[in-house]
Amino acid sequence: MTDYLKPLPKSDPVTAPFWESLHRGKVQVQCCGDCKIFVFYPRALCPACGSRKLAWTPVSGKGHIYSLTIVAPGRGPDIFKNDSPYVVTLVELDEGCRMMSNIVDVDAEDVKIGMAVEIVYDCVTEDVTLPKFRPVIPSKTSPHL
Repeated sequence: MTDYLKPLPKSDPVTAPFWESLHRGKVQVQCCGDCKIFVFYPRALCPACGSRKLAWTPVSGKGHIYSLTIVAPGRGPDIFKNDSPYVVTLVELDEGCRMMSNIVDVDAEDVKIGMAVEIVYDCVTEDVTLPKFRPVIPSKTSPHL
């Protein structure tokens, strides 16, 4: 594995279970034991009801693009210039919470709001796996084709 030169997330006691779930290839987010909403980003209290009963819960890793921006060539920090154009999105997971990430495996100009996406696990170092998303390719056996 080559040296990863981009900024990396810093795990802490509240966020560690999320990063560990990504490293295992099984994304988990918090779910409130009282009001039952799924919560992302990790925190100590439910943002809807204030409960401390947040439990780490496996989620599908599937959702749709809620919002996006395309970072054009020549924009952004130098460390990201070789990646541009790239897409920064807010993905709404099927479970209802939203996660900011990048879209991969598709040309930037083909990414659209509402596009169905699924998580991919980008192991950037031995210790850090980042969540990224790619478009869902409809199955040839899908009844919708």
